[in-house]
Amino acid sequence: MQIDSRSGALVLIDLMPRIIALDTSPRTGAEVRDRCLALADGARKAGALVVWVRVERPNVDEQPPGSGLDEACAPREDEPVVVKRAWSGFHETGLHALLTARGIETVAVAGLVTTFGVESTARTAADHGYRVVLPTDAMAAFSAEAHTFAEELVFPSIGTVCASDDVEWA
Repeated sequence: MQIDSRSGALVLIDLMPRIIALDTSPRTGAEVRDRCLALADGARKAGALVVWVRVERPNVDEQPPGSGLDEACAPREDEPVVVKRAWSGFHETGLHALLTARGIETVAVAGLVTTFGVESTARTAADHGYRVVLPTDAMAAFSAEAHTFAEELVFPSIGTVCASDDVEWA
């Protein structure tokens, strides 16, 4: 799956210690983080935009411990960090405006959790008219069945399903 680095972006969802630590399947949060970091390395080498999305709980005075990005996921200075307060990385975050301003037409979406933030963000990306790429081995859900349902039945209607090793930035 080739993505033009000038008009493509990698959008990584909720790679935060408190979410990485959750019991996920078919792979652990740490495995997902590592695959997402490999995707980020490839995107960076090609000069593609990498966007980090993390969630904050709305209407609370203090976020729970582990609410920042995982320390291994240190964004570069030119990589935006989007804070969402809903499932989708697009909902009231400015993500669509950010991507549009940079001429982005394709988004590869990965991270945690498959059937929550990842799926919601991918659905909204498709609704906005982006070409969506879904490297499903760089995500996990709360059960293998939930992940497989999204991978096999939902994601093919949203975009292109592939493995992270098949994502090539040109």
